[in-house]
Amino acid sequence: MSQAVIFGASGGIGAALAEAVVASGRHEQVWAGSRQGLAAPAGAMPFAFDLTDEASIAAAAGRIGAEVTLAFVATGVLSDGADFQPEKSFKAQDPAAYARAFATNATGPALIGKHFLPLLPRRERAVFAALSARVGSIGDNRFGGWHAYRASKAALNMILRNFAIELGRTHLQAVVAALHPGTVTTDLSAPFTGSRDGQRLFTPTEAAGYLLSVIDGLTPAESGKAFAWDGQPIPF
Repeated sequence: MSQAVIFGASGGIGAALAEAVVASGRHEQVWAGSRQGLAAPAGAMPFAFDLTDEASIAAAAGRIGAEVTLAFVATGVLSDGADFQPEKSFKAQDPAAYARAFATNATGPALIGKHFLPLLPRRERAVFAALSARVGSIGDNRFGGWHAYRASKAALNMILRNFAIELGRTHLQAVVAALHPGTVTTDLSAPFTGSRDGQRLFTPTEAAGYLLSVIDGLTPAESGKAFAWDGQPIPF
C-alpha cells in the first residue's frame, strides 16, 4: 500500500502539498500531519504530531506504518512576534532564538527521519524531502544576517545529506532532498516581502506544484542535495 505523509499540513505550503498529493491520485493513502491533528484536505487522513515531542512522532510512525513512498516535511519557523525575529546583526544574537530555530528547523525534521526513514520501501523509489531555504546555503550566502535561521537551515541540509548517505547503502532507489520553495505568500514570509519590489511571489498552490514537479524529476544520483523550486541545484 503506497502511502504519502505530509508533515505541517496546517501551514500554507503543507496544506497545498497535501491537497496536491491527494489530487495526483498516486498514493493509496495520504496522511496530513499537524499539531492538533485536524488539518487534512478531503481524501487525506489527519494525524497529530509535535516537532518538539519525539514520542508523538514515534506514535505517528507506528500508526501509519510501511510502506511510505513519500515523506515531506513542510515545517519551519522564521519569526514569531517581537521576541523572535531574524537578526540583522551579530549583535542581536540570542541563545533562545537559536534554540527555537534549531528545535523546529533542524532537530524536529531529524526526529521525523529517525522514525519514518525505516518505513521507506527498500526495493522501490521513495522520497524523503524537507523544506529548506536558499538562505541556508553557506556557498550562496552573500548578505549575512538572519543568523539563527540560516544556521538551522544549514544544519537541516547536513542532516538530509547524512540521511541520503545512509539510505544509499540499503535503499538504492531512495531520494532525499532539501527543497527551496521560493518566496511564497504564507504567514512565514509575509513580514519580509512587502519591501522587496519586483520579486517573484508564489501562492502556496503554485509552490506545491513546483516542488512536486522537482521531486518527480530527481534520481537517486541526486539524493542528498538541495534544489530550488525550478529544479536548479543550490550549493550547501
